[in-house]
Amino acid sequence: MTLSLDTHDGPAPGARSARRARRGVARAGQPLRPASGAALGVVVLWLSLLVLLPLAAVVGRAFGRGGSGFWSAVTDPETAAALKLTLALAVGVAIVGAVMGTIVAWVLVREPFPGSRALELVIDIPFALPTVVAGVVMLAVYGGQTALAPNLVGTRVGLFVTLLFVTLPFTVRTVQPVLLDLDRDAEQAAASLGAAPSVVFRRIVLPQILPAVASGAALAFARALGEYGSLVFISSNLPFRTEVASVLIYGKLQDADHPGIATQQAAAISTVLLLASALVLGLLDLIQRRVARRG
Repeated sequence: MTLSLDTHDGPAPGARSARRARRGVARAGQPLRPASGAALGVVVLWLSLLVLLPLAAVVGRAFGRGGSGFWSAVTDPETAAALKLTLALAVGVAIVGAVMGTIVAWVLVREPFPGSRALELVIDIPFALPTVVAGVVMLAVYGGQTALAPNLVGTRVGLFVTLLFVTLPFTVRTVQPVLLDLDRDAEQAAASLGAAPSVVFRRIVLPQILPAVASGAALAFARALGEYGSLVFISSNLPFRTEVASVLIYGKLQDADHPGIATQQAAAISTVLLLASALVLGLLDLIQRRVARRG
């Protein structure tokens, strides 16, 4: 007795999946419906008014005296020193924040302890505090008024510590949800085969959380580039020593003797910071796209 399969009951699962994929591609190529087109227009208009037009105005003002004026503004010795210090601090904060933020996220997710919920609230405080208040907090602790901490006013270490404070949540909050969603079967299998915890983390966990770590580091870098309120008190604004780009920009805008030139110089410095942030965020987007394709 032979058994035969009836192939006329319906399409095979593979065929159905292929047809669904083709329909999705077809829908993706269809023109926007009127409602969708209107919504897209509102979004583009809103972003243009809030983001694109102001950025274009700043860049246009930066080149108001031509390319030579822009280059002269950004290569001025005081400006160059402020930009180098700002970039160095931002890179250092991004690296340290990536390492320590990952450790904090790991402890909160994998090693919870009594009081961990209170720590969750503490991590978000820099997000909630106005930046000027953060500067007052840093000045109260590191301003030499108490014996609990060294006096960091007017030092680059003080700037670095302050930037670490205001960028603390970024890596923690980007890595934490990824750790929560990880499937731990591969980790358990590797551990059962005798792999050390450090090997399990390096070979299995780290590749999966690395895009989130990079995302948090990029956000911290961008925040550190433009930070002003939390630094203005503790930096003392010493040229060539602790003067960062954001403080220099503010000083240029307060120049009443040469308002036109000073405004163009401030716009030129702002454009450099804008380009640095856009470059980092663009590289991050490229990395995430490649990781998504490999996944």
